[in-house]
Amino acid sequence: MSNVFYMPPVTLMGPNAIQSLGAELASKELKKALIVTDKVLVEVGLVNKLTEELASHQLDYVIYDGVQPNPTEKNIEDGLELLATSQCDFVISFGGGSSHDTAKGIALVAANGGHIRDYSKGVHLSKKPQLPLVTVNTTAGTASEMTVFAIITNQEDETKYPVVDKHFTPIIAVNDSELMVAMPKFLTAATGMDALTHAIEAYVSTAATPITDASAIKAIELIVNNLETAVNDGQNRAARDAMQYGEYLAGMAFSNASLGYVHSMAHQLGGVYDLAHGLCNAILLAEVSRFNAQQVPERFVDIAKAMGVDVSAMTQEQAVNAALEAIDALS
Repeated sequence: MSNVFYMPPVTLMGPNAIQSLGAELASKELKKALIVTDKVLVEVGLVNKLTEELASHQLDYVIYDGVQPNPTEKNIEDGLELLATSQCDFVISFGGGSSHDTAKGIALVAANGGHIRDYSKGVHLSKKPQLPLVTVNTTAGTASEMTVFAIITNQEDETKYPVVDKHFTPIIAVNDSELMVAMPKFLTAATGMDALTHAIEAYVSTAATPITDASAIKAIELIVNNLETAVNDGQNRAARDAMQYGEYLAGMAFSNASLGYVHSMAHQLGGVYDLAHGLCNAILLAEVSRFNAQQVPERFVDIAKAMGVDVSAMTQEQAVNAALEAIDALS
């Protein structure tokens, strides 16, 4: 069986990476962007780093700042209306997973028509590429800036559903750790646990491959070694930089190996109670891992090693239990 891997063709990584975005866009003959973000990022002025970069390269834009946590179908519909009335020819998401998922929905439906829900009834259902999408990431968690997934909330019945489409792949993804240093502690912790869950679920997935395995194990190592520092000292640039690489590697893993029971339950838990997605993952990860470890204990030995546990003198059972204890402690 062959495997297909989807990745953005260009990813700008590292401190001040956003300062390279204008030059990347300049050659693409794009004229006006719909910036998809939330009111908080506008109010604190963080989005100015994006708008200043666009202006310096004579790129026009309009801002849709209606994105909410657990983004809804209405967020997409409102964004589509502004995109049409403003005659935008591409979309830029600025924020975390909620902004990216909303922007994906807007870009896909703008090019293909219909309702975003139409594209949730299977995999890769769109017929045409979406409008060009650029994702500028401000959190180290969801990896939605580079995946083929979007999670949308039906506001009428408070359920969440996934949309999986290869055309969601952005033309450019930006991970600038300088945009992440102001993240509050709770958001840092929640998004970090989301990233760790991505890596662990991808590693124990039945669809795992050597490529996703390598990405997942390195992601676990980076996240476990840096998450607490990033939470307790948000200005620590080294920890922030390591976390952005960890979450991106976790995204490479799960975007191609998929996820598991933690996410299937976390999405509904978050949809019904309007809870942060990363928090829901943290609540469920240790318990679901106990179940998964019964099926693939050898994988949890590897996870223990990646989490810094010395398993050299342990039996397999002891190493698995050590991994579960480490997951529980971090959660």
